[in-house]
Amino acid sequence: MPAAPTAPLVSAAPSLGSNPPPAPVGWLPKVVFGLLLVFCLTPWASPPVALALGLVLAQTVGNPFPAFTKKYTAKLLQYSVIGLGFGLNAHAAVQAGRQGLLFTIASIFGTLALGYIVGRWLKLGRVVTHLISCGTAICGGSAIAAVGPVVGAKDEEMSVALGTVFVLNAVALFAFPPIGHALAMSQQQFGLWCAIAIHDTSSVVGAAAAYGSEALGVATTIKLARALWIIPVALGTAYLFKQKDVKVKLPWFILGFIGAMLLNTYVPATRLVGPWLGQAARLGLVVTLFFIGAGLSLKTIRAVGPRPFALGVLLWVVISSVSLYMIVSV
Repeated sequence: MPAAPTAPLVSAAPSLGSNPPPAPVGWLPKVVFGLLLVFCLTPWASPPVALALGLVLAQTVGNPFPAFTKKYTAKLLQYSVIGLGFGLNAHAAVQAGRQGLLFTIASIFGTLALGYIVGRWLKLGRVVTHLISCGTAICGGSAIAAVGPVVGAKDEEMSVALGTVFVLNAVALFAFPPIGHALAMSQQQFGLWCAIAIHDTSSVVGAAAAYGSEALGVATTIKLARALWIIPVALGTAYLFKQKDVKVKLPWFILGFIGAMLLNTYVPATRLVGPWLGQAARLGLVVTLFFIGAGLSLKTIRAVGPRPFALGVLLWVVISSVSLYMIVSV
C-alpha cells in the first residue's frame, strides 16, 4: 500500500493491467473536487467525514486528479505525522510504547502465522498470502511496499494486497469510534486498540483523532513504533524466500516524529508554535484521508477478488476481536 523503498504510509489503490489513455476530464468533477477539498480545511470536516467525501467523489463524478492525489497522499501524511509530534510529550509516549510492546509482538507474529495457515487453506499463492499478512500485521501499505520487492511480487500481486488492506482501512475508520463509545473505552484503551488492529497509519490516526486527543497521542506513538517492525520482518522475509542483498530503509518520517516530540518536551520555545503545527498536522491528516477516499474506486474493489479479500477480512476480524478482548478485560 522499488528495490528498497522508504515505505510509504499509504498507497493509492493501483489498477490492474494496462489501461488506455484516460478521457479528458470535464469541468464538473474538477469543481466538485475543489469544493470538497476546501470544505476539508474547515472546522466542520473530520477524518471520517473527509474519507466519506472522497469515497462519494470516487463513486459519482470520479477523481479528476488521480495522479496528483496519488503523488501527494503519502508525502502529506508523513509531514502530518511529524507535525503531530509537536503535540506530544516524550515521557508519556515512552510509557504508552511500553504498554503496547507485548501486544505489538504477539499480534505481529500471531497474524503472520495465522495468515500462512489460512492462505494455504484458501489455496492462495505464497506471495499474495505473505503480502496481506504483513500488511495486516504491521502497517498496511507501508509493509506491503517494503516487503513486495523482497519477495519479487508482481504488479498484480501488489495491487491485490494493497486493495485488500485499503478497503479494510476505510471500514475501520468508520466502525472503530462507535464501537469504542459503545463499550465505554477509555482514551488510552481506544488508542491502543487502534494502533494494534487498524492497518495503515492514516486510518489509525484518523480513527483515534475522532475519539479524542489522548487517544490520538497513544495511537500515533504505538503505531509508529509498530512500523519499525518493517525492518526485521522484511529481513526475515528475505531469508524465508531465499533472497540476497536486500536493503530495507528506515522510514524517515518516524525519526521526524521523534524529533518533534523531543523538541516539544525539552525545548520550551517550541511550545509557542507547537499548537499551530499540531493544528496544521490535523488539517493535513483530514486532506490526506480525502485523497485516500478519492482513490478508492469500485474497479479497485472488484480487482481484489474473493479469496484474497476473505484472507484479509479473517485476519483483521481475528486481530481486532482478540486485541479488543484483551484490552477491555485486562
